[in-house]
Amino acid sequence: MTTQQSKADLLHSLHRAGDPLVLANVWDGASARLVAGAGAKAIATASASVSWTLGSKDGGHLDRERALAQAALVVRMVDLPVTADLESGYADTPAGVGGTIAELLATGAVGVNLEDSQAGGLRPLADAAERIAAARAAADAAGVRLFVNARTDVFLHGPGGAEERLEQTLTRARAFVEAGASGVFVPGIADPELIAVLAKEIPAPLNVGGTASVAELAALGVARISLGPGLAMSAYAVVKRAAEEAYATGSFGALAGGLTYTELNGLFQ
Repeated sequence: MTTQQSKADLLHSLHRAGDPLVLANVWDGASARLVAGAGAKAIATASASVSWTLGSKDGGHLDRERALAQAALVVRMVDLPVTADLESGYADTPAGVGGTIAELLATGAVGVNLEDSQAGGLRPLADAAERIAAARAAADAAGVRLFVNARTDVFLHGPGGAEERLEQTLTRARAFVEAGASGVFVPGIADPELIAVLAKEIPAPLNVGGTASVAELAALGVARISLGPGLAMSAYAVVKRAAEEAYATGSFGALAGGLTYTELNGLFQ
């Protein structure tokens, strides 16, 4: 058993440009233990995956209490650093975000994703930066070296072409790092040249999605690769295929290759 602070230090050390931390994001106890058993060095949740498994739409619709309870469950399942995707902090104000972070740290988690999206698009830069600063202040007050991964959704929701989005991303990323972010996550970007520029120009570890192989992204200077809701989407696709086959044809071929009862039950011994 390792301490929360040692887990926090480990999570920071795993973010290395050219040797990225790979996160196959989880959403419950079974997925956490399966991913840990596959060789993960750290465990991350995905807000969409957590929302779906709790019967909620992603995008700010899940309540803070259930999101934090699921994070606590994942922390209990593994003896690895856990970083939780908490969308924009499940709070209307920066002070509220600080409260969310204090509660997250009480679960034993050592990392958090905070995004700069809100209903209708991107938050004003000053507001988004204040939320990062509030998260850092809450972590400092708790005495935990929290890894704050600041996500900017410019390439998902921002205006303009690639060059304009690149400049806006760099502006936001630098402001977030100045406010206390440990790393910067830029989802929605796949162009290798743009990724290389971000890795070079952002003064913190760069996190992108799994848009290419680990080796290819490592060569561009990426320090963290997230699969987001990818695992959950694949798992639910099997549910859909198997159910449709059962009801349409009365056959069960889609169930082939599934884990056994003994394997899954054994995860919780």
